[in-house]
Amino acid sequence: MERMTIIGLGLIGGSLGLALKATKLPNVEIVGYDTDTIAAVDARRVGAVDKTEHTLQRATANAGMVILATPIVAMRQVMEEMASGLRENCIVTDTASTKSLVMEWAGQLLPPHVSFVGGHPMAGKETAGIANADARLFAGKAYCIVPSPAATESAVKLVAGLVHLIGAQPLFIDAHEHDRYVAAVSHLPLVLSSALFTLVRGSPAWPELAALASSGFRDLTRLASGDPELSHDICLTNREAILHWLERMADELSRYRELLAEGQEEALFKHFTRVQLDRDTFMTAGPPTRPRVAADVPDAGEQLVSLLVGERLVRRAREIRKLLSERPPEGRTPPKGDGRPPEERRRP
Repeated sequence: MERMTIIGLGLIGGSLGLALKATKLPNVEIVGYDTDTIAAVDARRVGAVDKTEHTLQRATANAGMVILATPIVAMRQVMEEMASGLRENCIVTDTASTKSLVMEWAGQLLPPHVSFVGGHPMAGKETAGIANADARLFAGKAYCIVPSPAATESAVKLVAGLVHLIGAQPLFIDAHEHDRYVAAVSHLPLVLSSALFTLVRGSPAWPELAALASSGFRDLTRLASGDPELSHDICLTNREAILHWLERMADELSRYRELLAEGQEEALFKHFTRVQLDRDTFMTAGPPTRPRVAADVPDAGEQLVSLLVGERLVRRAREIRKLLSERPPEGRTPPKGDGRPPEERRRP
């Protein structure tokens, strides 16, 4: 039986476990670990993992694949602590919302016999914890894949196969490109959501404002209810990109302010109309087609399992071939001297 280990059993780690368990992968044991023992117990209770371990070393021992679903800043220490115990050709991936620093840590801390393939599912909720885990959380969502330069081809295929298996869409992307783009579409909305709530909540008229707050205010401030540790780690590890988009947002708000202050009614109407048309197109047609990266990725559970087990079988086959090449055929003894028949060795 092959072992897959999930480190961190919160919303994302728990949802990954549930999604993988729902596929009923044959001969794969899903092991979980979390420093929060209650989360570990709950993950086992809801069926997100087959078993849990009490130490990081026991959880990752002999694992063919390790998935890091911890808070971003904690990943450095986790990599450092588990590195020496990872088996040869183990595949390590993660779910962090930022990639550049995580890829840097992996290159520094993980041993060379391990393949690291960065990952980031573009899915989540404002409610955290294993209690909110959902097997369908990743269905139809983009899942960023950021292979390290040293990752093997089979490791990249395995992670892409896992993404397909849980119903997500793999999107291959560079780490720095990833961080710049998610700063705009994910991290900026998080900061703006929090800023809007603190702005209105800080008003002396808050009791009256709160009584009037309805779906619009609730929708726009939904992300402010997210995990504070996650929000903190995102801002800490993607500071420059977020600052860039905050400055762009300030310029955009200034443009709206000018339209309002100068009473440009026609321009304001045209602007809102254009925004409505563009967003409606995006919502109905989806994002524009981007160039596809050619990748021979598995799309079924059996292929994923074969890749997981394949690395071990390939190593074993190589060992057997080496032994056979060094051992003489059955019933024969190794020739002495230089290997030529005795009569040939006597010739001058």
